Amino acid sequence: MIKVPRLSYVVVVKALQQDGWTVVRQKGSHIRLQKRIGNELLKITVPAHNPIKRSTLAHILKQASMNLEHFNKLL
Repeated sequence: MIKVPRLSYVVVVKALQQDGWTVVRQKGSHIRLQKRIGNELLKITVPAHNPIKRSTLAHILKQASMNLEHFNKLL
């Protein structure tokens, strides 16, 4: 089983942008991204922490409907 890596928020945001996510805004230490899939608009929030906790990153990937293998390919 592959472990969720400990990564900086900069790396996570860049990987999500490569998958089609767009940074909408940043308020304080939280970066808001969104992506349209069909008629559905998905929204996620990435904390600007260095590094992001593994459990937080796992939750972000779940909200983004992205598995860990696909995310690792984007890195």
